Amino acid sequence: MEKLIEKISQTGVIPVVKIDNADDALPLAQALKNGGLCCAEITFRTDAAEESIRRIAKEYPDFFIAAGTVLTPEQADAAMNAGASFVVSPGLNPEVVKHCNEKGYPIIPGVCTPSEVEAAMSLGLTYLKFFPAEAAGGVKMIKAMAAPYTKVKFMPTGGVGVNNLADYLNCKAVYACGGSWMVPADKIAEGKFDEIEQLTKEAVKLLEEIRA
Repeated sequence: MEKLIEKISQTGVIPVVKIDNADDALPLAQALKNGGLCCAEITFRTDAAEESIRRIAKEYPDFFIAAGTVLTPEQADAAMNAGASFVVSPGLNPEVVKHCNEKGYPIIPGVCTPSEVEAAMSLGLTYLKFFPAEAAGGVKMIKAMAAPYTKVKFMPTGGVGVNNLADYLNCKAVYACGGSWMVPADKIAEGKFDEIEQLTKEAVKLLEEIRA
C-alpha cells in the first residue's frame, strides 16, 4: 500500500473518468499519456467500467488504474480481476473494506466526517478519499480533521479544479487530488481526445507550477 500511495502522491492528480462506451477507453488512455498522466480512476457508474479497465490494463501495462465508485464486494472483485491497481469508493462501507482487506486489494474509501475517519482507522486505513470535497468544507474541513488525526492523509475529490488545486495540494494532510475537469464526460463521448490531451497537459503544467 505504501508504494501505491507513493506513486499516487508523485502523480499528484488522478483523472476521475466516466466512460459510457468501452471503445473510448484506449483513445482516452492514450490522450492522458500524451498529456503527461499515466493514470485514471475509471468509475463504476456505467456498465462499460469493467471492460474499459480490462482494455487499458492489457494495452497499457505502465498505466495504473483505480476502480472508482465501487459499492459492493462483487464490483471490487470484477475491477481487480480486470486489472485495476486499487479500489476507490465514495463512502465508507465496512463490508466492502473488509472484503478488500481479506483479498489483499488496496482500497481508498471516502469519508467526510470525523466519525467516518475513526471508522476507517478501526479498519486499518489511514489513506482516505475526502468526498465530496468542496461540498463537505474543502481545505478548511481537511485541516480541521487532520488536527486530531495526525496519521491520516486525504485525497480530496469532488469540486477540485484549476482554481483550487493549489489550495488542496499545499495542505500537508493531502497526498493527491482526484478531478474530472481534464476528462469531461461529454468530450469522451464525442471523441474529442485531442482536447482531453490539451486539458491534461494544462493540468500537468499547473501541477508543476504548484510544486515548483
